[in-house]
Amino acid sequence: MNLTRDRVRSLGWICVMVVGIAVFVALTLRVNAVKSEVHSADRSIASLERQINFLETEFQTRSNQQALKQLNALEFGYKAPGAAQYIEGERQLAALGAAPGPDAPAPIRYASVETDLPSDGAREEGGSLLAMVNPVSGATAAAVSAEERAEEKRRQRERAAQTEEGKRLASEADDLGKRLASIDLAEAAQQ
Repeated sequence: MNLTRDRVRSLGWICVMVVGIAVFVALTLRVNAVKSEVHSADRSIASLERQINFLETEFQTRSNQQALKQLNALEFGYKAPGAAQYIEGERQLAALGAAPGPDAPAPIRYASVETDLPSDGAREEGGSLLAMVNPVSGATAAAVSAEERAEEKRRQRERAAQTEEGKRLASEADDLGKRLASIDLAEAAQQ
């Protein structure tokens, strides 16, 4: 093995290149590790700042509550509601809805305005609300006569009455109507 000077020089350069690449890789790994630590520290700092803000807000809220409590006791005298202030059931709630007295103000009424727009079937004749349109025939609810509506209701009742279940439901509906009428009469007698 006869090593010449050029060959030794090229082997030396190769060794220097390998060592340089190894140092470069080691430094790159070290830099990435430091960057990771910096990001971790930033996340922990942000978390600690959020906790500090939460605790500061909590402290201010509690101190304000104490100040509000003292102000309330001194100026207004408000107290927390007691058990006697709550409604026990539906009957108590219904009792609150008594008829207005003779000195009660008039109920609020809503104003409406009639427009001079021509009726094109998209609006009802008497109001400004959109008319209901049948998706099958395209006719508006105003275009259907009262006779047609009554005929349709009669057909529906006949179809429902044809089945045993329909007969039972119809008789229960009649009974319910009678019972509700008797309840109204009993309440009117009490007043």
